[in-house]
Amino acid sequence: MLAGQFPGVGHGDTLRTAVAYAQAAERAGFDGVWLAEHHFVTYGTCPSALAMAGFILGGTSRLRVGTAAANLSVRHPVALAEEAALLDAVSGGRFDLGVARGGPWADLEVFGTGLDRYAPDAFAEAVDLLLATFTGAGTVCGDGPRFRFRDVPVVPRPERALPVWIAATSPSTVDLAAARGLPLLLGMHDTDAGKTDVIRRHAQAGGAHGSAHVSAHLAYVADSTERAEGVLRATLPGWLARAGEHVRIDGTTLTRNVADYVEHLLAVHPVGPPGRCVQRLAGTLAGTGARRLLLMVEAGGTPERTIRNIERLGAEVLPALRTA
Repeated sequence: MLAGQFPGVGHGDTLRTAVAYAQAAERAGFDGVWLAEHHFVTYGTCPSALAMAGFILGGTSRLRVGTAAANLSVRHPVALAEEAALLDAVSGGRFDLGVARGGPWADLEVFGTGLDRYAPDAFAEAVDLLLATFTGAGTVCGDGPRFRFRDVPVVPRPERALPVWIAATSPSTVDLAAARGLPLLLGMHDTDAGKTDVIRRHAQAGGAHGSAHVSAHLAYVADSTERAEGVLRATLPGWLARAGEHVRIDGTTLTRNVADYVEHLLAVHPVGPPGRCVQRLAGTLAGTGARRLLLMVEAGGTPERTIRNIERLGAEVLPALRTA
């Protein structure tokens, strides 16, 4: 869930509605929800996936909640690890942590980490420090070029080995995840063939977590493909265009042919009647080897459509997909 803002809806209502979507997902039989975070854009109005995760964990009883993904380039890895251990403890082990390198956005300037923290070696150092905090050793220290501090106690100490995923959109990040034994979060921009290539690279680089990889998909159920695509052609362009609100640290903005991107998403993702959705998702499972599917359900543009989409996915797609 991105908590994307649609026309006529304020930021607060958008965030409250996202919580309602998570609760609807639990009722519908989903295993969990994953939360994105963005800064300074209405493409996604949630600036802290961990804060939102805490609220949703407190308002649900069974649902797993993960971050897809917390931006490690603008956070201190030990502080992030402390918050993750806190959420995992109070939720009874229902929290999953996904982290990302992020982009070269103005976030780096605003939060004071700078462009240097976006460098691949800086991301690797931050990941290593995050993982060191999760070892259960009881203390952690920083001895790298960017994080250097004395040995300090880890409080709260993690009660288990917390699962960590890496959002990967570059070969260097895939190789880092493989070297650290971490599974991948694969975005909805890529095709099954592209995701298969990424997973293959991960395996060739030494990764051994094929079944744990998460594959993200736009998902929208309707009685016909034409009806589903008609709704999304009306709602997606305005929403996706809001990603252009991202400003790079050098002052330039993100550009994309939104119309072409919408057609790409419709062509590769589970959009249409339940049988078609099951077929496409089953194809992803068979083709990529991933066993975790993340379904982006908010594209209907209104709370009523999104709740109905969640309900239909839970009733008409998930049971058949699990059987398949």
